[in-house]
Amino acid sequence: MNPFHYSSDGLPARMKLGQTHREWSHYVVRYPTAHPTRYEKNNTVLAEYFRPLNTTGAPLVILFHGIGDQLLIPCKMLARSLVKKGMACFVLYSVFHSRRMPDEVKSRYPSLTPDEWFENYVISITDVRQAIDWAKSRTEIDTEKVGVIGISFGGFISAITMGIDKRIKAGAFLIAGGNSQKIARFSRKRSMRKGYKVTEAEYNHDQKVYRQYLNEVAEKGYENVTPPSRSFLIDPMTFGPYLQERPVLMLNALWDEYVPKQATLDLWKASGKPSLSWFPGTHTTFWFWYPLIRRKISRFLVSTFNTGSNI
Repeated sequence: MNPFHYSSDGLPARMKLGQTHREWSHYVVRYPTAHPTRYEKNNTVLAEYFRPLNTTGAPLVILFHGIGDQLLIPCKMLARSLVKKGMACFVLYSVFHSRRMPDEVKSRYPSLTPDEWFENYVISITDVRQAIDWAKSRTEIDTEKVGVIGISFGGFISAITMGIDKRIKAGAFLIAGGNSQKIARFSRKRSMRKGYKVTEAEYNHDQKVYRQYLNEVAEKGYENVTPPSRSFLIDPMTFGPYLQERPVLMLNALWDEYVPKQATLDLWKASGKPSLSWFPGTHTTFWFWYPLIRRKISRFLVSTFNTGSNI
């Protein structure tokens, strides 16, 4: 059974106008997740929608932030910039944002069970896909032009979702990577290594098993291969073959303490070596380069969707 399957029939979304500017309007959007859990706080998807005014057939850009609240800020900044270029921007709140994260989960994070991590990945992937379902009823949006921007954890989710859902035509993945085993073993951040205690021989064996699985996926498709570990289905590198020959932009930090450089390169190679830029900085100081990051993303999306100015 495909764990990413969900019913897309009907989406009772609620929209509330927040504020209107000269070029765009801002709304708060809520809709029920198609993958409800025992935590009520998780079950309502929360998003902010930036709608360009006097526009029809606008591309839709879905922005997904990393774990915690802070990385929501650059998502909103990018949305305010892109909406001025005629792009409809949908900023999702992650299940790991304080407004959706249950207290019980917050108290144990990052020591969640493998089942909990898998569940949160599936919910997040579905959140993004449901945003496209929602957009189908919006006359100002052209759902043939859908892009995703994912930051950190959101980059992992965006890469997987783009691999699964062909409705997504372009993806920008920021400070992200693939090969979760490698991240867990070589990340300089202790919280990323916690719980992954294996010997070098065990790690090498795990990598061999994963490579064999990746070869089968490339040949037969992920839906036709039984993964030796369910975690393989929530690793962006598994979906690399589905990203090849598609518009992808990767922006990463040279000294990322969370995602080792080699893990980023693994995803880059698996995805067909798309455009990749490195910025001098860490997972946090990467944002010192925001003006350049913004310009690169803007030019990428404008070029992909042929929307006009890319400044």
